[in-house]
Amino acid sequence: MTLVSPPQAIALVALGGSIGATGRYLLGKAAFALVGGAFPWGTLAANVLGGLLMGILTEVLALRGGSEALRLFLAVGVLGGFTTFSSYSLEVVLMLEKGQLSTAALYAAGSVLASVLALFCGLWLMRTVLA
Repeated sequence: MTLVSPPQAIALVALGGSIGATGRYLLGKAAFALVGGAFPWGTLAANVLGGLLMGILTEVLALRGGSEALRLFLAVGVLGGFTTFSSYSLEVVLMLEKGQLSTAALYAAGSVLASVLALFCGLWLMRTVLA
């Protein structure tokens, strides 16, 4: 595997991330136009699609020996920008495949609960500071 220099890695992740974030934005707009905003269908679609694509990409790179540059651009950049949920899903699945059931369950539940709690804390902090 050819190593990628730190500046190259940053450029690959940044370019891929901008593509992924743009894709997520467009998917959200399309979902809103199709079904309205009563439920976050665009976000759900991005998370599920991102998980599917991360699974496909991981296997393709593993079986075909993909380069570090391709992994950085597609997995970390594009899919990371499209949804960080795809990386989280991959980490949970890798723990499950290693038989680390309790660790995977703790990580899965902890990540969701801690992220939601952190969001509430951020809202409270800014509402307090800016009030």
